[in-house]
Amino acid sequence: MTQKALRQRIKPLPPSPEAEKALERLAHAAGRQEKEAALQALLADDALKAFLGTSLGDCPYLLDLAAKDIDRLAEIIETAPEALLQATTAALADLEPADEKALMAALRQAKQKVALTLGLADLGGALELEGVVGALSDFADQAIDTALAFLLREAERQGKWQGGGPRDCGLVVLAMGKQGAHELNYSSDIDLIVLFDPQTPGLAEGVERSVFWVRIVRRLVSLLQERTADGYVFRVDLRLRPDPGATPVALSIPGALSYYESMGQNWERAALIKARPAAGDRKVGEDFLRELGPYIWRKHLDFAAIADIHSIKRQVHIHRGHAKVRVAGHDLKRGRGGIRDIELFAQTQQLIAGGRDADLRGLRTRDVLAKLAEKGWVTGEEAAELDRAYVFLRGVEHRLQMVRDEQTQTLPQEKEGLQRIARLCGFAELEDFETELLKHLNAVAARYQELFEEAAPLSTELGNLVFTGGDDDPGTLETLSQLGFRQPANVTETVRAWHFGRYQATRSTTARERLTEFTPALLAALAETPDPDAAFRSFDAVVRKLPAGVPLFSLLAANPGLLELLALVLGASPMLAETLAKRPHVIDILTDPELLAEPISRKVLDAQLRTSLADARSYEDRLDRARIFAREMRFLIGVKVLAGAMDAPEAGSAFADLAETVIEELFVATRREFARRHGEVPGGDVALLAMGRLGSREMTATSDLDLIVVYDFAPEAKESDGEKPLAPSQYYTRLTQRFVTALSAQTAEGAAYEVDLRLRPSGRAGPLATPFSGFERYQREEAWTWEHMALCRARCIFAEGDLGTRVETVISDVLKTPREETKLKADIASMYDRVQAAKGGTSRWQMKTVPGGLTALEFLAQYLILAGRVAAQSAPPYRVFESAAEEEGEGDWKVLAKASCLQAALLQGLRLIGEDAARDPEATAEGTKRLLLRLATQAEIVAEAGDLPPSQVIADFDGLVARLDRAQAEVHKIFDGLLRQERSQASDEGDGA
Repeated sequence: MTQKALRQRIKPLPPSPEAEKALERLAHAAGRQEKEAALQALLADDALKAFLGTSLGDCPYLLDLAAKDIDRLAEIIETAPEALLQATTAALADLEPADEKALMAALRQAKQKVALTLGLADLGGALELEGVVGALSDFADQAIDTALAFLLREAERQGKWQGGGPRDCGLVVLAMGKQGAHELNYSSDIDLIVLFDPQTPGLAEGVERSVFWVRIVRRLVSLLQERTADGYVFRVDLRLRPDPGATPVALSIPGALSYYESMGQNWERAALIKARPAAGDRKVGEDFLRELGPYIWRKHLDFAAIADIHSIKRQVHIHRGHAKVRVAGHDLKRGRGGIRDIELFAQTQQLIAGGRDADLRGLRTRDVLAKLAEKGWVTGEEAAELDRAYVFLRGVEHRLQMVRDEQTQTLPQEKEGLQRIARLCGFAELEDFETELLKHLNAVAARYQELFEEAAPLSTELGNLVFTGGDDDPGTLETLSQLGFRQPANVTETVRAWHFGRYQATRSTTARERLTEFTPALLAALAETPDPDAAFRSFDAVVRKLPAGVPLFSLLAANPGLLELLALVLGASPMLAETLAKRPHVIDILTDPELLAEPISRKVLDAQLRTSLADARSYEDRLDRARIFAREMRFLIGVKVLAGAMDAPEAGSAFADLAETVIEELFVATRREFARRHGEVPGGDVALLAMGRLGSREMTATSDLDLIVVYDFAPEAKESDGEKPLAPSQYYTRLTQRFVTALSAQTAEGAAYEVDLRLRPSGRAGPLATPFSGFERYQREEAWTWEHMALCRARCIFAEGDLGTRVETVISDVLKTPREETKLKADIASMYDRVQAAKGGTSRWQMKTVPGGLTALEFLAQYLILAGRVAAQSAPPYRVFESAAEEEGEGDWKVLAKASCLQAALLQGLRLIGEDAARDPEATAEGTKRLLLRLATQAEIVAEAGDLPPSQVIADFDGLVARLDRAQAEVHKIFDGLLRQERSQASDEGDGA
């Protein structure tokens, strides 16, 4: 039966306010083209005139196409659309243009004709949905084939190609998505995967096959999507190919098969359901898809794989704008109740059942829904309801895109825009359109919810988090930016690298599924850290180093608390994050609740280090193992602080115990190795004196080691007894050098500690190792007040023979020596002023050097010891102040004890969170603020020696800032009142004299 012309099949549309302007535009165009008679013949039909007024008035893109060529418009109106579309597409098959320019013009003019025909036929109700999407898909297939044929002819003229045309060239263009299913929408991109058979002959000798096909594909894309005066044919997307960030645009079939069989993801299986050989060598494509069949259509599907399929859509629905059904601004494709819901409803069940029932392996969504009903997977009512919604929503989608040829599925926000779409859908009243649209959206949402009601949410209301496919989802980039990631594109690229199995840990399907499950929660947790980008890079470094991912990923997916702790470690502490990246196995520490709860003592550390060194093969191996041990145990202590399992004083003691354990081991190992060549000095003993924070057991995660090395030997000893003897002073100097190198040398395992020997007698001018006689004489007769201040924190941590006892006696005697009070205060105040002039801080967070900070507190504590008011050698300042409070009454000493506890605790936190965040914690993430707030609260409890009364609990971070400011102001005032007042009086008396 002959089909009627479009004119005879058009159904009326409601009148548009833009109709008159559109018809005037047509009239002007007809005048320029001298086609007034042709246009008048069309407009003589009032019904047709009204239809053209609305359709062209509300669709500026269609108006532009109509006005370009009045004869073409007349041909479209006077011809059956099916025949015209078929003829236009068929004409491309016979096209043999002279050059590239002619080809591009012919393709684009044919596309204009197809677009205008389909637009008017669709709006006029002359074509059903299949007639529109099928014709557009056929045209896309032929356009690709025509461009490929031209390129092969061109290569033949250049002597590079000796084979046939597209049908037997060995290269196949697989259409994916809507083109693959013959469902292209009105302004759709075309998603393609291009493969070639490396065994197909045709290339001239010396032409590299992969390079040749890659160049052909790039030219092909350019021919189709480059914009000229005639527009474009199709936008081309090649990012659905295997691992698009790492593979060429044309892949060999063996390479593609290998990827899918070893690395393929469930979302790729879902995408391949709609794969179809659309152009080029169809047989090669059919053979490829047949061989890939077992990968796409599995006979058995585990629950984890089903969950991963569900996650494709659930990730999309996290977006706030997609989480509910609405009209204004709703995304008809990705939004709830939209087209994607219907497609995934069908595709998911295809994946589940298609492996056992080949009848369910269809391409078209509507066909699949009908087949699912026929097979009993859904009821006939469900299938019919979804089918009606699909037809309606695709129709609305087409009208959105006809307006300006935009690839959009989002309804307008404003009323005027919605009224336009309503008219194009045949609704005179916007309310009627909204009612019909909501009916379909809600129906789809309900059916979809029934299917996926067991699927757990991937995240809270974070925003769009979609990482499937090969491109960046704009909503995901926006969400990541809002979460605090400064480089969101790097995040999406890295997550896709995980999905594509580029790391050993993500090679298995199970690993990738587990990783997908907790990725949103991971990103949310990392967003709470001071630097989300750095924390994310650290996690990626961990994943990169893991030998296998399933154990860790499964654990994190099932344990949100552990995930938050890991994120806190990665984001809050660059030092701990570096340890994780270099030695991922320390994550085991996070997974063992007993290890986190177990106290860290010197006895435990000694035993663990002995175990680590038990099978060391050499001196160098022994040193490396000790360095690893130091790094890993610092990690454990840091984690315990971050997790709230250890307060600041406990951490300071644990860091000190660890340092002492490593120092002793490395010194003994170094001395033993040194003695192999140089022997021993007769009667020789060594003592290691801890100074600074190591001496007072207040070490932090980044503290260096302040040490003094003291030695003694028999009076008659002239040199050591080894094969290369050394004089005693030279012997102990070189031994100290070797020891310091063992501690601080940067190796593949990093340094154990930085070492500072500047507190030795005479500082840099003195020898590295000090003889006991020189140490005693210097401290009793030559040392300045500031050197005795440093001695207040001195503690012997290793000694041979009775040397340690003798050194401790010297220190005790020196500290007990009576001093003239006024001079002592003046010396300490003067030293403080010199420190402040050189290093003084201005921010409250410069905890050591800010006025009223830790240096002031340390100097005050040292004053109390040197003045003989307390006996608290090598104690942390808060203990010194507590002793003073017990001896002299609380007064200022209790204020100083509390200020010391608070600031020492905050310093522990600041040293863990890294330099950038430590500069301004007030501007950092909430997770970091919570850490500092918790440490401050613990410090208050320590200072009060028990539970805090409610009135003293720091409520929030602003309260912490206020408490810190008050503490520093109080310390500054007490410092000046105690150490400067008498100095000022003495100065006044001197002036008077």
